[in-house]
Amino acid sequence: MGSQQGQPAAGRSGAALGLTYAVLGAVGFSFKAILVKLSYRHGVDAETLLALRMAFSLPFFIAMGVLAGRRAAHPLSGRDWGWMAGLGLFGYYLASYLDFLGLDYISAALERLILFLYPTLVILLSALFLGKRPSARMLWALPVCYLGIALAVGHDLKVAGDAREVTLGCLLVFGSALSYALYLMGNGEVVGRLGSARVTACASGFACLFSLAQFLVLRPLDLLFVQDWQVYALSLAMAVFSTVAPVWMVSEAIRRLGAGPVSLTGTLGPAVTILLGWLMLDERIGLVQLAGTAMVIAGVLIMARQPRPARA
Repeated sequence: MGSQQGQPAAGRSGAALGLTYAVLGAVGFSFKAILVKLSYRHGVDAETLLALRMAFSLPFFIAMGVLAGRRAAHPLSGRDWGWMAGLGLFGYYLASYLDFLGLDYISAALERLILFLYPTLVILLSALFLGKRPSARMLWALPVCYLGIALAVGHDLKVAGDAREVTLGCLLVFGSALSYALYLMGNGEVVGRLGSARVTACASGFACLFSLAQFLVLRPLDLLFVQDWQVYALSLAMAVFSTVAPVWMVSEAIRRLGAGPVSLTGTLGPAVTILLGWLMLDERIGLVQLAGTAMVIAGVLIMARQPRPARA
């Protein structure tokens, strides 16, 4: 039955392992904001921190790209490399940079909620530029998501007290979500031809190079070597546990379970970040924030729900 719906067939043990990978991948991605906020406590700026994260990640992505290339039937053409560079620019470099900048102004919990809006942006952009009309269910879910964000923003305003900083942080992270939505739209153009592992590794590798080039333009090189040891430890943890490992685990989960079930595990992200922010960053949790989180998660789940096929 599962194979008829386009999902890979998997035994019970394979499905359990796939679910484990999916959950761990969601937790790993959610942990990134916590590591960024902890790093900022040591005086590092966004450009330096992003460069360190990408420098530690680059060898892993090169290895992943080489392995994926060996399994591929055809070499990459010049046009393919151009696509990879564009996806790396919008999907990982720009999205990561805007996200790092935004985290200097808003809580980790609010950041994760705003990033979680990317499915709504894909729907809106597809309607505007690709002529794909959203369903009635999606139109109903959109205001639920954005009302939930409004509640979460209100919580941050109450806690932080600086409306300008919270607004700037929200706009930067929303720009990150928009950049990632553009990446997803372009990603669909090439994954079918080249495979998800190859596209992810190559696009991520380009993003690492863009981040390092940006650092060399904006900052002196020796700034990479004079940070507190905690910054290097947190950057390495970010590269391994919140970048490379989640990318690989989510890819493996999709191979075992299919994209649909794996995407649903992503709804754990906001809740995990709220809990970790409370435990590790002393971020306050309020009922309004929890209500907003529930609304955003509910809205995304409604949009992700696939209509049941008609009975023959």
